[in-house]
Amino acid sequence: MPLKFHHQTLSNGLDIVAEINPDAHSFAAGLFVKTGSRDEESSINGVSHFLEHMMFKGSDRYTWEDVNRIFDEIGARYNAFTSQEMTAYYANVLPEFTEKAVEHLAHLLRPAIRQSDFDTEKKVILEEIAMYLDDPGHRLYEKLMELHFGNHPLSQSVLGPAESIRNLKRDQMAGYFNSHYGPGNMVLSVTGNMDFNEVVKLAERYMGLWPKVQAARDQPLPLYKPQEQDLVDAKLNRCYTMGMTPGPSAQDERRFAARVLADVIGDSDGSRFYWALVDNAIAEDADFGFYPHDGCGSFYFALTTDPKRTKQAMKIALDELQRIRRDLNNDEVDRAKNKIASGIVLQGEVPLGRMRSIGSQWIYNKEYRSLEQDMETLLAVTPKSLQQLMDDFSFDPMTIVSLGPG
Repeated sequence: MPLKFHHQTLSNGLDIVAEINPDAHSFAAGLFVKTGSRDEESSINGVSHFLEHMMFKGSDRYTWEDVNRIFDEIGARYNAFTSQEMTAYYANVLPEFTEKAVEHLAHLLRPAIRQSDFDTEKKVILEEIAMYLDDPGHRLYEKLMELHFGNHPLSQSVLGPAESIRNLKRDQMAGYFNSHYGPGNMVLSVTGNMDFNEVVKLAERYMGLWPKVQAARDQPLPLYKPQEQDLVDAKLNRCYTMGMTPGPSAQDERRFAARVLADVIGDSDGSRFYWALVDNAIAEDADFGFYPHDGCGSFYFALTTDPKRTKQAMKIALDELQRIRRDLNNDEVDRAKNKIASGIVLQGEVPLGRMRSIGSQWIYNKEYRSLEQDMETLLAVTPKSLQQLMDDFSFDPMTIVSLGPG
């Protein structure tokens, strides 16, 4: 049977978007909130990620043990994530547990934020920050975002600096929650086997009294400039290099072409970077990717090399970015499209994958795109449209950061 899309807004402003699949054997629900590190004041940078942890510490009704126990009792696959621009909490269950899943997600998104839990979890967050600081790739990415986006809020870390987490107060977190985590800045995304009218009734019952919030994201476009920075860590025996340059936004339909272009240039297997750098043993890893942000986007690359080969690898990578503008061919474009199409279909075959896609799309654009629409747009990409994309986004200006033994 064909999939059916439904949308309804509760009286308090909560959007409910649904893709019904009567042939599915599960039900997925997620609450997506349009807030992340780019929406934080610098003094409380990291609060969105910290809040993600606090959600699982329980509500006024449940403890942290209850949160996990209830999800486990209904056999849920559940998780959460925080990015620069959204936070999401979701569960995938059998259809007979639809009400329990919706109810429990509702309790999850009304955290008690107890002072004792706050103090305990702050130590966990600080340990997590310290752990990631031992990861060269993470350190490099954080510095790249900081330099590339400059004074724009996208330059802020998702985890936040340790100093802001140490100084963060429980009441500051509660204030941030009250101003961002509510209808008007949130969507309930549901997919799979369900009765939509029943889901609306459940949302009204468990979320209908939530107060609406006004949290418009009104941020200027980033101001880019070409720049490079070398970081030194004598403990390392490899050099890590990353670069970033402007690309299409999450609202720009050229984002589909950008995904194809990124796959042609730097997919982990069979791309131009692979054959020019990895297959020739000049770089251990060489990737090129694309990320569409809200209002702007980024192409990025990452190289891992022996320090003696870093300059050679960088020259080859930059040469490839210029060469592809001259000799892009149909075969490599078709290969990339087919690979991406397979990924879209495989993810879309399960309610959990569609729930995440639909929820994210609504957060960015307040629109629904069917799997067929995404496939049609993807398959319409041609070498000519990719050439136009590279004229519009010419890999310039570029920010380059390296981290190595010096």
